[in-house]
Amino acid sequence: MRWLLVAVIAAATTVSDVLQAAAMKRHGEIRDFRPGALGRLLAILARNKLVVASVAAMTVSFFAFIALLSVADLSFAVPATAASYVLETVLAKYLLKEPVTLGRWAGASLVACGVALLSR
Repeated sequence: MRWLLVAVIAAATTVSDVLQAAAMKRHGEIRDFRPGALGRLLAILARNKLVVASVAAMTVSFFAFIALLSVADLSFAVPATAASYVLETVLAKYLLKEPVTLGRWAGASLVACGVALLSR
């Protein structure tokens, strides 16, 4: 049950983060941080389907994490769910076409090794 919840969390978090990145790449850089401009930005983003889907995926991730904490220790739950970093790095490279340096691949690999250590 623990690993199923970890998989749900990793998948939902990954989907959420990729959708957020795609939405913000489409929107463009935010340059105006005055209260009125931020209010308009929030209104625009609230109607953005990618952002709404991202929030829904993050909601799934949150409730799965709460469920995981009911059956596992925090010292297991937090590192195990870091598997999403590996998935996000792969999707950033191949889906979002972002440049991923050797250092970032090394970091993602170290995270994967840490998650593997938890499985023992």
